[in-house]
Amino acid sequence: MAEKRDYYEVLGIDKSASEDEIKKAYRKAAKKYHPDLNPGNKEAEEKFKEANEAYEVLSDSTKKARYDQFGHAGVDPNYGAGQGGYGGAGFDGMDFDLGDIFGSIFGNGFGGFGGGRANPNAPQRGSDTQSSITISFEEAAKGCKRTIDTMRIEVCEECHGNGCESGTSPKTCPECNGRGQVTVQQRTPFGVIQSSKPCSKCGGRGTIIEKPCKKCNGAGRVRKPSKLDINIPAGVDDRQIITVRGQGNKGVNGGPAGDLNIVVNVRPHPIFERDGYNVWCDVHLTFMQVALGCKIQVPTLDGKVEYSIPAGTQPGDVFKLRGRGIQSRSGIGKGDQLVRIIVDVPKKLTEKQRELINQLAVEFGAADGIDNDKKSFFGKKKK
Repeated sequence: MAEKRDYYEVLGIDKSASEDEIKKAYRKAAKKYHPDLNPGNKEAEEKFKEANEAYEVLSDSTKKARYDQFGHAGVDPNYGAGQGGYGGAGFDGMDFDLGDIFGSIFGNGFGGFGGGRANPNAPQRGSDTQSSITISFEEAAKGCKRTIDTMRIEVCEECHGNGCESGTSPKTCPECNGRGQVTVQQRTPFGVIQSSKPCSKCGGRGTIIEKPCKKCNGAGRVRKPSKLDINIPAGVDDRQIITVRGQGNKGVNGGPAGDLNIVVNVRPHPIFERDGYNVWCDVHLTFMQVALGCKIQVPTLDGKVEYSIPAGTQPGDVFKLRGRGIQSRSGIGKGDQLVRIIVDVPKKLTEKQRELINQLAVEFGAADGIDNDKKSFFGKKKK
């Protein structure tokens, strides 16, 4: 397998490039190598895929940071997997279950001040996790099914979540008698104040693991890679978040799992631009086409459609193709496609072409042709 090229080199930018510069560079590459614009060109197809892969990483701040630090290994789906417990190298702090840990230590309030003390071994919901996915403009417009790679905390299969070596079980903490907290007294100028704090011997769990499970180091859970099939709804926009219920980190003590929040990145399209549920595109025509009128093939999200350009169309005129836009998130109705007319003026003319245009100018009322009209214009402006 050929070695992957540097993603910055693929898009022709440097590491200091801004988000807008990355997007602009991708649009340029996509327009140059898009399969629709290069039918049958295998080399262009490969370069288009390469640009897509580069944009998927560099447009995501988290993936970009990993790539900048570790190169291609940093954005490998299995990077950091296979580490026991929570302390393995490559651990992603975003997946660390702080809610579970603080919930276990502090429970539900502080004893001694009137608040009820929660059972440290009661079921607790797992924390939410976050992932990202990059899809094409067309996939965002029409919806799609994708498989994503994510990392999440799961119950250890070896100890089934109790953190103990096989054949053993947690012991009640002799310091707090399984309560997870101890009562302390402090003498102050206002008298003796009694309060509770987490038991230092068991860390607030109320139990002690004498022989920790070797796979999870006594944590009861391990961080593992996971593949998940998801449905991307039609009409999703760039940077929107899709929540998949129950696919986050697993709960503690049999508690429910958290959710998975997926940030959707939509690659820019070389032809279309999104405006809500409407789609804009520019169509380039010649002077003769707009002057005389013509029939053209307009690209849409559903393929090319024929459209009649009326004679006398002006540069910048906008035509609407109803219902050719993006499906709404509610599933009811679609936006429109707005076609902006761009008139291309030739930069180089032959002598014969200049002569014909000059004759046309005379027909339109310029007595001596364009050259004389040009002098007349500047003469008026000077006067």
